[in-house]
Amino acid sequence: MSAASTDGLPFGGRRLPAHMLIDDRFTGVAIKFFSMFRRKAHGGGALAVYLHGEPVIDIWAGWANAERPWRADTMALSYSTGKGVAATVANRLIEHGALELDAPVATYWPEFAANGKDSITIRDVLNHRAGLQRTRGLLDDPDDLLDHDKVAAAMAASAPDPMRLRASGYHGLTFGTLVAEIAQRATGHSFPELVRSELAEPLGDNDFWFGVPQHQRHRIARLGPRLGVARVPFDTLIAPFSALPIVHSARGAVYDGWADMTHSMRPYDAMMPGWNGTFTARALGKMYGAIANDGLVGHRRLFRPETTRSLAEMPANSRYDYVLGAAPQFARGYHRAIVGPRLTRHALGHFGIGGSGGLAIPRAGLSIGFVTNHLGNHAMSLGDARLPMLAALSERAARAADTGVSTELPEQAAS
Repeated sequence: MSAASTDGLPFGGRRLPAHMLIDDRFTGVAIKFFSMFRRKAHGGGALAVYLHGEPVIDIWAGWANAERPWRADTMALSYSTGKGVAATVANRLIEHGALELDAPVATYWPEFAANGKDSITIRDVLNHRAGLQRTRGLLDDPDDLLDHDKVAAAMAASAPDPMRLRASGYHGLTFGTLVAEIAQRATGHSFPELVRSELAEPLGDNDFWFGVPQHQRHRIARLGPRLGVARVPFDTLIAPFSALPIVHSARGAVYDGWADMTHSMRPYDAMMPGWNGTFTARALGKMYGAIANDGLVGHRRLFRPETTRSLAEMPANSRYDYVLGAAPQFARGYHRAIVGPRLTRHALGHFGIGGSGGLAIPRAGLSIGFVTNHLGNHAMSLGDARLPMLAALSERAARAADTGVSTELPEQAAS
């Protein structure tokens, strides 16, 4: 194993690594990662991999902005990656008994029962089957869509989409608001307090941010390029097709100007756990490392083993998603993950628009956390194959490590 220092810089009540960590068995994964950030135009990123609850990769490369290199403590807004983090808080509360998976949401949030929502359960919310994905027209003032209390109140008063009875409907911007409000109602604590008590403290890592305080903002990497496909902005791209049922549902799940707004500083003042999570790869890798290893990462326990086995089951809950027009298979707040070229039931996690994300592969005892400020690739900024490719290479290295068989980086991955 390559040398890794435990003497780091004091930060957030812990010590950061002064040097990168690369387990010799995962050298090929590291080579591929470093090849992604060869030029300043490629931006920067970080990768963390855990095997059987222990770190085997903790590396970073590239640039946080045009003047500042990516450092050990750099973090980036990671869009829907935060849904998996919010789901982990909810599943911790379920394990504690503060929430009951099949209880109606209105048990904890009485106003939610309005307009025929009295039978919608916590499981429905986590599985994206609450029918409350729409933000377009939800509030009169678009600025209020960054106000958690106003968004939560508007959703409580709304009627659900009847399509929810047929399939999941991805709650792109509203999932985190629902989870956060339910958690707050059930416990009497604010969601940031719950993130601290349910994630930061048991994991020993503070870098799970939904809203970033001023004294931490110097660590944020600048995002780019603008969200879109072939330089066509996201909102402009879907507008001509909004009459089509699938695209209409997708368009209703976002609002005009949202994509551009995410590049400003405004998201860091808000608490929108469905999309404004700001993380380090290390924090994500550690969280999913516990999920992949019977709830234990290092000497720290996040879940009981039976909870992680339940999370890993990832049962199919619909043949398609009426917002995405695909079949991501949501379960308890996570989705089936893409490893290499395939969506697999053997991995769970959550990807974010632009390419960041985290996942667990329980049968391999493996987790991967990846964050980047360079959104997508030259064809589109909405997403790419970097994380699935790194996950596939990591799984191959983990399999070889467990069997004692040496492995080499595939030629196409090294190029």
